[in-house]
Amino acid sequence: MRTYKTLLFDADDTLLDFKATEKAALRMLFEKEKLPFSDEMETHYRELNRSLWKAFEEGEIERTELLNTRFALFMKEYGHEADGVSMEKSYRAFLDEGFHLVDGAIELITELKDHYHVYIVTNGVSKTQDKRLRGSGLHGLFKGVFVSEDTGYQKPMKEYFDYVFERVPGFTPEETLIIGDSLHSDIKGGQLAGLDTCWFNPEEKPNDSGIVPTYEICKFDELYSILNRKAEKKL
Repeated sequence: MRTYKTLLFDADDTLLDFKATEKAALRMLFEKEKLPFSDEMETHYRELNRSLWKAFEEGEIERTELLNTRFALFMKEYGHEADGVSMEKSYRAFLDEGFHLVDGAIELITELKDHYHVYIVTNGVSKTQDKRLRGSGLHGLFKGVFVSEDTGYQKPMKEYFDYVFERVPGFTPEETLIIGDSLHSDIKGGQLAGLDTCWFNPEEKPNDSGIVPTYEICKFDELYSILNRKAEKKL
């Protein structure tokens, strides 16, 4: 088993509970717009949004196009004309205030930060990610935070990881592990960059993607065995 010195953590749905934050922001957005919003609509929005982010990660659309059109596209499917830019601005304000954490995230990083070089590697909007990481108490626990908007690239692009590697002192790929929930952006991205990968899969979803991580965990406790450490606290 390898000995790791640097740990790269994804943010959303790995350490930050983005689903909880997104749900709250969507409810507030549609309440502000005086529009009905059902569980079915929430599920459909998530599917549409996921497909747009995947297209962005694969370089098929620009980030600005994604953000400024997703609500207009979504509302059009329900027979409504909407100002996508205005809705995005309101949604972003609500999202910025979402500091929901995955259970055990603070405890995990608090324990690891004194033994490893820990960094955040995340796709997203820089201002939003900064506010959420600071508001959740995570930001100060990391040696650095790399948001795709700041780098000019996004996971899983190798250029994104090259940007990160150039800014991590003493970086060596053989001593680095990336931990994230996305098989596409985190695991595939890590593989393209020559890293060992750890898929965080708390819902124990089946993997039919053809992307095979080095490790798979469904709870934070399991990361300690990979790192050959004993948890100081039960996570």
